[in-house]
Amino acid sequence: MQPPVLSEPAEAIVVLTGGQSRVKAGINLLKEKRGKRLLISGVHPSTNEEALQRATHADKSLFACCIDLDRTALNTVGNAAESERWIRANDYHRVIVVTNNYHIPRSILEMSSRMKDVEFIPYPVVNGEKREQSWVAEGDTLRVLFTEYVKYLGAVVRLGSASFYGNGASHGGDMRE
Repeated sequence: MQPPVLSEPAEAIVVLTGGQSRVKAGINLLKEKRGKRLLISGVHPSTNEEALQRATHADKSLFACCIDLDRTALNTVGNAAESERWIRANDYHRVIVVTNNYHIPRSILEMSSRMKDVEFIPYPVVNGEKREQSWVAEGDTLRVLFTEYVKYLGAVVRLGSASFYGNGASHGGDMRE
């Protein structure tokens, strides 16, 4: 899965944390004016803004004007919940979602199940070390892909059953990633 060529900008960008390459990609999209504002969701509580600035080589003025940090989300369900709050508060309807390539399907599923009126544009990122090697032969990579596939199937079942029964359980914040 390759990052899309973005013919027209979105209103906003959401980065689901889990690696520097994701955050850097989101900040680059913001610098390229592919969105007006950026939410970095799932930032560890001990990570401060200055550390993020140094790690991403972004200047302080960009953080001051256009970058919001979510320190609440602990997993993909939490990312979707916090992103929804931010998206609704800012009345966005076209949002780029930046995360690892293997994580895109579940992330988009979680977000679009909450916000059917929002267009989500997937922007997959590949970790640097996975770009350089034959990942198919790597046991750790296969484990990550298998685990993510099982989590995706779990989300499909959870969201589908909640929709079928109409019990609102589709947004259970307690679900472990």
